[in-house]
Amino acid sequence: MGAGTGAGTGTGTGILAVDSGGSGLRVAVGTVERGAVAERSSREPVRTGARGIDPGHLMARLTPMVRGLTSETGVARFAAAVVGAAGFATLGDALRAELPDALAREFGVPTIALAADAVIAYVGALGPRPGAVVAAGTGLIAIGTDLTAWRRADGWGHLLGDCGGGAWIGRAGLEAALRAHDGRPGGSARLLACAQEQFGPMPGLPGLLYPRDDRAAVLASFAPRVAACAPNDPVASDILRAAARHLAESAAAVCPADGEPLYAVTGGLLKLGDPLLVPLAQELAGRLPRGRRVAAEGDPLHGAVRLAAGLAAGAPALPADEAMLYVARVARRA
Repeated sequence: MGAGTGAGTGTGTGILAVDSGGSGLRVAVGTVERGAVAERSSREPVRTGARGIDPGHLMARLTPMVRGLTSETGVARFAAAVVGAAGFATLGDALRAELPDALAREFGVPTIALAADAVIAYVGALGPRPGAVVAAGTGLIAIGTDLTAWRRADGWGHLLGDCGGGAWIGRAGLEAALRAHDGRPGGSARLLACAQEQFGPMPGLPGLLYPRDDRAAVLASFAPRVAACAPNDPVASDILRAAARHLAESAAAVCPADGEPLYAVTGGLLKLGDPLLVPLAQELAGRLPRGRRVAAEGDPLHGAVRLAAGLAAGAPALPADEAMLYVARVARRA
């Protein structure tokens, strides 16, 4: 998928898919028959405030992207839309209350599914099959289903959890840098040098970080530095081994108890490479001996596209759950 593909493909049943996460917003427009035909993205995350995820800010970011995609593709009428949002399970009340009507009013969408980012990651990775998926990016959440109910672990945000995710790794790396700066045990001179290169003098770090709405993304931006240091730095290596343990623990917590379930790990965190992937494979094998690890079939946006196509064609073969997968049907607007 990519912007610029599929122009003039305005035939078939239109679908709209959205992936809103800590690193920004991705949007795809397509048809049930062809899947996604064009995509756009923005690096600005949707705001979270006192009411949770801000539906007004989401619509303000989303509307011009969708207008551009409909002009580009010719897909101007949507049968279904899926919006997957990080934090939806715990911060999605305002989205449930306002977003379906807003999407119906702006784009005429009659059927809208609002989903936790883990749900679209799950569907992208495994499709409508029982198993477990760990979605590891800026944050981290694990989700599993036996197709009768959802089970989730972590996904509590960078202040309370998301253990092993990008923000967690970045924060642990910066803590080690600050320990080295202070002369406390557990510090890493390598990570200190990397932190100073990326953020400047350490005394200024709290002022750079704490006031920002995108703190999680800023913390996660340091995770690649931790991975780069890991082969030659025991502190960085230990951080990634701990992250791998957290990922495997979350996967084991949600995996169906019966049979030989499939499981997958997906998300941008996998780009950290062997310093994370090698200990992760060991941890997963040890904690899920009955399971079978498979490669993810697609990413979360692909999962949102799959879900939207299923909604447009009928109903997705996945359990409904207000906190995880909420489906609303709204009368078309003239």
